[in-house]
Amino acid sequence: MAVGPDGLVANVAKYLSGQPVIGVDPEPGRNAGVLVRHRAGSLAALLPAVVAGVARTVARTMVRTSLDDGQELVGLNEVYVGHASHQSARYLLSVCESGRTRRERHSSSGVVVGSGTGATGWCASIARDRPGAPPPPAPEEAALGWFVREAWPSPVTGVDLTAGRLAAGDRLDLVAESDGLVAFADGLETDRLTLDWGQRLTVSIAPTHLTLVSP
Repeated sequence: MAVGPDGLVANVAKYLSGQPVIGVDPEPGRNAGVLVRHRAGSLAALLPAVVAGVARTVARTMVRTSLDDGQELVGLNEVYVGHASHQSARYLLSVCESGRTRRERHSSSGVVVGSGTGATGWCASIARDRPGAPPPPAPEEAALGWFVREAWPSPVTGVDLTAGRLAAGDRLDLVAESDGLVAFADGLETDRLTLDWGQRLTVSIAPTHLTLVSP
């Protein structure tokens, strides 16, 4: 049970392995209520149903990022990969989808990969400035949307691969070509992975998901 704002459910989700989550809104009217969908007064009737396994639940897709040394990080809303201070990051981006791989070197403010749950947050603000970009996934859709922030064109860096969607089995690979690159999830910058020069990071749909108890 997570009692607090919507972001608390997102931060709890990454530490679970399928357990149902009840999001409780302690201040109705102050929170968006996307993930904290229950009032305290409903818990007496709801808890027995959850324990009995008959409560209605929905599966929310999550994002996994992993380094080539075995370290992993999971997020519910989105994962950011880029420079720790959000300044220019250099990397080789590979988009691997439907058995086809496309590559491009970038100098950008980083890459944001989000789920349908996070499609109303950071990814939504980026998408508004990207006419023609693929639509964000739905909250329960097994897909991710990704965006490159402020890609800079130069003789060695491009701006063609800057947005897309990842389905099951697809992935993004980023090979660090500058120092100071990190990956963090759901805005928790201190809980992060650090990339050394030449290290590869992969982003894809997580094998686990959030099991959210519905009203």
